[in-house]
Amino acid sequence: MGIHGMAVILHLLRQSFTKPRDYRLTNSAYNRIAETMTSSTTLATQGWTQLCLLAVFLGALYIPVLANMARQWSEDPNCSHGFLVPIFCVWVIWKRKDQLRSLLSAPSWSGLLVTIAGLGILALGVLGADNFLSRISLLIVLAGLVVQFWGWGCFRVLLFPWAVLFLMIPLPAIIFNEISLPLQFVASRLGSSLLTLVGVPVVREGNVIQMSSLALDVAEACSGLRFLISLITIAVIYGYLKEPSFVRRVWIMLAAIPVAIGANGLRIMGSGVIGEYWSPDKAEGFFHTFSGVVVFALSLLLLMLFHSAFGWTDRFLQSRRIV
Repeated sequence: MGIHGMAVILHLLRQSFTKPRDYRLTNSAYNRIAETMTSSTTLATQGWTQLCLLAVFLGALYIPVLANMARQWSEDPNCSHGFLVPIFCVWVIWKRKDQLRSLLSAPSWSGLLVTIAGLGILALGVLGADNFLSRISLLIVLAGLVVQFWGWGCFRVLLFPWAVLFLMIPLPAIIFNEISLPLQFVASRLGSSLLTLVGVPVVREGNVIQMSSLALDVAEACSGLRFLISLITIAVIYGYLKEPSFVRRVWIMLAAIPVAIGANGLRIMGSGVIGEYWSPDKAEGFFHTFSGVVVFALSLLLLMLFHSAFGWTDRFLQSRRIV
């Protein structure tokens, strides 16, 4: 056979013995991969099970709180913007889903302390029959759970929509009255000044504007606080959608305060003019309701013009640099 023939036979025998060995190693690798996938699936299933149980627990605690708050949104005109806020926040979170997926999960036990603090505030709210504390506790508990399960990095990404959720919570009566009363005097003072400006003689006593044909009582509902809270909420949403600069978003939100107060003063002036030169009944009937819609639309237009002023300023400064 010769040396060359023997070498060929040995080579073939070596291949025949190594093939089953390679096959067994391949099976072992596949087994390890299968075990890893099974382990990952088990962990994912356990995670979702824990989240579902946690959702059931939170639902049992907070469904009465949320139902009570939704009822107030539907019954109190000062809080009707509350329906819009959670929808907007869910949309913002959905827009940031890719950013959230790219984050490395870094659970922190400090979130447990925040969660316990939130549950303690819930207990105080329930025992003291304080709806505001019970509602605030929900947001604190949500923040704690995010930190505990996903970490502070995830919470920083969700900080803006989480903070906006506070706008959906109606102010407690004590704070509402403390803000509403000064606004009543500001609105009555501004309304009487505008009426005098257009030639209507008035005498103001506190929050009552006395004219020759009627007396306008600037009550709590006419203080402009309803405009103020709703307009601030709309300004936050508008700024997020239309303005990339954080500083300018803050300016748009702050601009909502004088715009709401000024618009409410115009509404009072309009009611006075209608009552003086047309009919007092017209000033307190349909016109009073319709004017609220018109003035709110005017307020939104003023905010949009204020935002447009940023663009005009940028173009002016850019043209000055070119020259």
